[in-house]
Amino acid sequence: MKFFVDTAETKDIRDLLATGLLDGVTTNPSLIAKSGRDFVEVIAEICALTNTPVSAEVSATDTDEMIAEGEHLAGIAHNVVVKLPLTLDGLRACAHFKRNQIRTNVTLCFSPNQALLAAKAGATYVSPFIGRLDDINLEGSNLIGDIRTIYDNYGFETQILAASIRTANHVTQAALAGADVATIPPDVIRKLVQHPLTSNGLAQFLKDWEGTGQSIL
Repeated sequence: MKFFVDTAETKDIRDLLATGLLDGVTTNPSLIAKSGRDFVEVIAEICALTNTPVSAEVSATDTDEMIAEGEHLAGIAHNVVVKLPLTLDGLRACAHFKRNQIRTNVTLCFSPNQALLAAKAGATYVSPFIGRLDDINLEGSNLIGDIRTIYDNYGFETQILAASIRTANHVTQAALAGADVATIPPDVIRKLVQHPLTSNGLAQFLKDWEGTGQSIL
């Protein structure tokens, strides 16, 4: 499963790129607003940091305006992926971008039927929001599994991008359910490496090594 980081903070992106774990970046209007910076400037800076896909979301809700904004965003850098809402207008824009070989991320997916429509419209990625489903007492990971089955049944190339991930358990669930990608907040990515037995074991190894009085260098 690919890891995208869900942030507009370039400091976090730089830090995590150095780990070799990142396969892409996703942003959204809320994340850009938190950064307090100019939207286009942030997207351009992120794209300059990495050759991996960078999702940049349109603000329009009308098809023609989505297309205009999406084409402008795609012109920022070769690795921009135009992020569109899962509405009929968004799907029309998605089909346009598919015909013009511009990659898309269709977001705010909450049902298998919505994911099916996104795939038929030619989305590069579809983003089911598993955390928000959990918020209303539904199993978000079940949606990932249902979409996986549908896409495999018909050979759709659209990649399942698990979004609204809030915990390390969400990452495990997305991977088990067959998501192609998970977009994860920086703090959750850092928590994935943590385990008390790893920490305790390392502490014991270091104590034993110190007792030998040796040095490798």
